Amino acid sequence: MSAQIGVTGLAVMGANLARNLARNGYTVALHNRSVEKTDALLEKHGSEGDFIRTESLQELVDSLEKPRRVLIMVKAGAPVDSVIEQLEPLLEPGDIVIDAGNSHYEDTRRREAALAEKNLHFVGVGVSGGEEGALLGPSIMPGGSRESYDSLGPMLEKISAKYNGEPCCRWVGTDGAGHFVKMVHNGIEYADMQVIGEAYDVLRTAAGIEPAEQAKIFTDWNTGTLSSFLIEITAEVLAHTDARTGQPFVDVVVDSAGQKGTGRWTVVSALELGSPTSGIAESVFARGLSSQRGQRELAQGILEGHEGTVELPEGFVEDVRLALYASKLVSYAQGIDMLTAAAKEYGWDLKLDEIASLWRAGCIIRAELLDDIMKAYAAEEKPANLLLAPAFAESIAGAVPAWRRVVATAVQLGIPVPVFSSSLAYYDGLRRKRLPAALTQGLRDLFGAHTYNRVDAEGTFHTLWGEDRSEVEAVDTH
Repeated sequence: MSAQIGVTGLAVMGANLARNLARNGYTVALHNRSVEKTDALLEKHGSEGDFIRTESLQELVDSLEKPRRVLIMVKAGAPVDSVIEQLEPLLEPGDIVIDAGNSHYEDTRRREAALAEKNLHFVGVGVSGGEEGALLGPSIMPGGSRESYDSLGPMLEKISAKYNGEPCCRWVGTDGAGHFVKMVHNGIEYADMQVIGEAYDVLRTAAGIEPAEQAKIFTDWNTGTLSSFLIEITAEVLAHTDARTGQPFVDVVVDSAGQKGTGRWTVVSALELGSPTSGIAESVFARGLSSQRGQRELAQGILEGHEGTVELPEGFVEDVRLALYASKLVSYAQGIDMLTAAAKEYGWDLKLDEIASLWRAGCIIRAELLDDIMKAYAAEEKPANLLLAPAFAESIAGAVPAWRRVVATAVQLGIPVPVFSSSLAYYDGLRRKRLPAALTQGLRDLFGAHTYNRVDAEGTFHTLWGEDRSEVEAVDTH
């Protein structure tokens, strides 16, 4: 018996992807550095489909039909390079190596180029949905060559999540495109979770609404425009009571949020691309600040807040809902804008409507509004920015008064709302006729002769600040 695909790395995600493949009718060869994990998977789940047990990478390769497909599920970074180094001499031209972990897209681009020189395909695959998604159907974002997708795609589409019968898996683009799209997905996820946290904090601190009551509010919100996986599980977490103390679960959890790094990668990449992802960046920084517990404890005894008192407007809960919706929309807009910038930088033909369609099921950021995002970019006239699409421009405009009230209330009460406020600033920055960047350019020209452009003339100019302050045409040194 030969296998259609091999999986090396049988921790939870690798094991669940292997089981998913077997459940969908594929024969799967299994390999792990420690054979005990292979045997444990077979003992517990061997009846779910056809598996081939192997003890070495050579055995794994020998058990595969051609072209061979080997899926790597090990920790990102050096471990992936190590497995590739061991696999490469065992493979033949046309074989496909798949990295379905959370690798950095630049590593994927490097690996794809190196293996292409040896006529091997390397496919970086973004997989979202966590452990459950890996088993029951994740959102899958494959990169690599189109030729490799012709061989691998049907298999990935079969095991992916389905939305109205459509697989949440499509070829995204060449080399590192798949892992880049997954990275941006995770950046949006960071911002989405942070704005939900800010909404919870404002409702509790400003309006005095306790977690159990908030659970009902979030459950209600999940039936409207905010309908999404994260809103759904927020209600579940807020409704949960700690068995040991009888307190709300959120009150016994340390308020220090961890991170695996993909959100940070998103922000660094956005800076390199010059793409303004302020909401995503603030969500990453908010996690960082939450983790500085020592400084925070010191600050509580030293720093004064001078908080005021605020009379909450009638309908404040609805205000928070609208602020949450608008900020959530901005995080998607910033992420999609970053995809556009990356497509230009790396020569990827990213189809934004198709990418939005991949996120409609299986993944962490799946949400009702993705249908409308997909339609906006499937239209003949595509918006330059998601917020400029007619449907979203209208809905966010209706939310602006409430958004401003919530941010103002939070500021007056000393409640940090970094993503609510930075997202509002992004919105205002987009729509303002003039920005203070004109002054910035003047300052740059004075101290560094960096030049500037004029609103009333073509060309690049420099003022002779240290002389008679006359203006001369200059070569642009940007």
